[in-house]
Amino acid sequence: MPRSTSPGAFRIHASSLQRRIDRLAEVATTRLAYSEEDIRGRQLAMEMMREVGLEVSIDAAGNILGRRAGSRNLPAIMFGSHIDTVREAGRFDGVLGVMAAIECIALLEAADTLTLHPLEVVIFANEEGQNFGALCGSRAAVGDISSEDLERSDASGRTLSDAIRSVGGKPEELRSSVYAEGRFRAFVELHIEQGGELDRLGIPIGSVEGISGIQHTDVLIMGVANHSGTTTMEARHDALAAAAELVLVVRKMASELHSCRVATVGRLVASPNSVNIVPGSVELTVEIRDMQATRIARTMEEIKVKAEDIAERYGVSFEFLDRKFMEPVPAHPAVLDAIEQACLALQLPFQRIPSGAGHDAQMMARITPMGMIFVPSVGGISHSAKEFTEAEDCARGAEVLLETILRLDGLTDETAAGVAHS
Repeated sequence: MPRSTSPGAFRIHASSLQRRIDRLAEVATTRLAYSEEDIRGRQLAMEMMREVGLEVSIDAAGNILGRRAGSRNLPAIMFGSHIDTVREAGRFDGVLGVMAAIECIALLEAADTLTLHPLEVVIFANEEGQNFGALCGSRAAVGDISSEDLERSDASGRTLSDAIRSVGGKPEELRSSVYAEGRFRAFVELHIEQGGELDRLGIPIGSVEGISGIQHTDVLIMGVANHSGTTTMEARHDALAAAAELVLVVRKMASELHSCRVATVGRLVASPNSVNIVPGSVELTVEIRDMQATRIARTMEEIKVKAEDIAERYGVSFEFLDRKFMEPVPAHPAVLDAIEQACLALQLPFQRIPSGAGHDAQMMARITPMGMIFVPSVGGISHSAKEFTEAEDCARGAEVLLETILRLDGLTDETAAGVAHS
């Protein structure tokens, strides 16, 4: 088999890629991990993988792998994403990365082109985490699923072990699905942005500099519940009013002071939550995301300092409980460079951009060089039935994906060694 060398030699047909995306949506647009709809979607995806000549298998964690041999005994280049969804989902989240990967293989097959490295298309199980927590498949791939995780139950009483078995996995052999360091040359994931930056700028490709770190901190605000009609304003210890100020402080940290990329209070519960009672307590969760761990830590400390002033003015107390910190995950420089060189070769404008959402790529970065490619989400909408990416943008992303893979495949021995081991 010959190898193509000229940039842009392979052109992704937008209509062909869109048909693959639409075929999966016809199964169901809501495919919660391990559900009947997810299983049917997985079966269709495996059928499409076999149609383009991939050797398909399911590992012990329930991840689907499609392998295409290379001409040399080298580490594989892996690419793909996930096809499970949130409730009332759109068509593109995760799906684009999988269907584009299959389309890339189809083009290589049609052109009778063999890469030096083996290629592996992956569909990770349960990325969305609607049950059992997110990134189950990729966490298992790097050895981050414990026996306690396997025994965790969903609302129906089914354990994660049961769920993995339902999709063809073997949880009792989970260690066999852990990917060894050195098995892969690199991992590349194509994904919709899920934000509005690329769409706003009119730029077709996002070169992802990394996946943001996340700090979740639960906050308990204790005041005094009292009759709303008889308790004068100056005598109140209103936990909800104090919480309202804290919410605005959190927003200001990102929107005005720019101490972090984004900051959110998305969960708030007031008690006793009655129309005629001054709220006695509030529980809320602060979420901070940024590409720099130091900025996240500094932002949280500043919030805690400002909370002391709020507590004094409202006669309440604050208790902060930090959850486990999720470290930022930078893209590997060599993979990032391959993506950007691919864009230049294809004459496609690109913008470096952080990922605010989590992805399977952040797990794979633990064992192999990682990079991600974003394409625009119209209006920045995702996790919604209104999620949409233009067919031409999907095709451009797939072309950058294939060109990136070919560039990683054709690295010199010295450079390739640096990618594999740095």
